[in-house]
Order: sequence, then structure tokens, then C-alpha cells
Amino acid sequence: MSRATHILPDRLAPDLKLWFVGTAAGPRSAAVGAYYAHPGNRFWRALHQAKITPRLYDPHDYPELLDLGLGLTDFCKTGWGVDSQIRREQFDVKGFRRKVGRFKPHALAFTSKTAASLWLERSTGRIEPGRQTETPPGPAVFVLPSPSGLATSYWSIEPWREVGRWLKSG
Repeated sequence: MSRATHILPDRLAPDLKLWFVGTAAGPRSAAVGAYYAHPGNRFWRALHQAKITPRLYDPHDYPELLDLGLGLTDFCKTGWGVDSQIRREQFDVKGFRRKVGRFKPHALAFTSKTAASLWLERSTGRIEPGRQTETPPGPAVFVLPSPSGLATSYWSIEPWREVGRWLKSG
């Protein structure tokens, strides 16, 4: 499932504190044009519970995260669906690396092990949630449990709180 245009626009700027990085827009997000828009997705609640944001934001408020020093992007900008529905060639790893080099975020927080595996160049089975110690040169790296309702059995708020503590300490 893909289109030639970007499903969701990047919300990035130079020198942001943190980027949240997913694999691709989910079906609901693609339909309504907002990041993490499915009602069962925990992303927005987790941001607030982990004290990353000062209030609970709605999916359509996503542009406001830039004012907090937070960015949003996905590896696949032209396709949508669950990870298994996205063809590997649709993940623009080289383009993502260029964005990181150009904008220089202080940290990356991957909202799925699949997204983290693309950056870290290792299998999802070799990635644990939390701050990563073995990373490519550049920004700090966090791997967060997927906020998707499809990943409920893997959910934990603690890695999200770790990101909140890191943000407060910097």
C-alpha cells in the first residue's frame, strides 16, 4: 500500500532535543493525516505519563511538538500499514541518515524495534528497550516499546519514562 507523496510530513528542525521515529504511518494515521492517530495507540498518553510533554496532546496537535524541541518522522514516508505490510525497499534508511546528519538531533527515540533495527543495523531480536549503549556515532538512541495496540503484550511505560528523565537532565 503506497502512494508517491509523503503520507505524513516530517516535523523536524535543526538541533532538536529528540526525534520520535517510527517505521510508517498506520492505517488510521494515513487516513486522518496525523501521527499515532488510532484511538488504541498509546503514543500520546505515554508522552504525557512519562513527563515528556506538559499536557496530553491529541494526534492532530502533532505540529506543536516542535515547540517542545521534539520531532516526528518515519523511515517509510510513502507507504502505510503495519510493519509486515511495508516492502523493505520502501524504508528510506539512506534518506533518514541524511536527515540526522543535516539536522543533528540530540537523541532518537524509536517507537518500534523494526525502526531501531534499521538504524542500529542489527536484528530486532538483539535489541532491548531503553537507552542503547552500542550505537553508531551521533545522537543518543532510545528504543521504546511500540505504542501500537497490536503490541500490547510488549508494552511497558518504563522506557518512555527513561526518555522523560533524560530530557529533564539535559
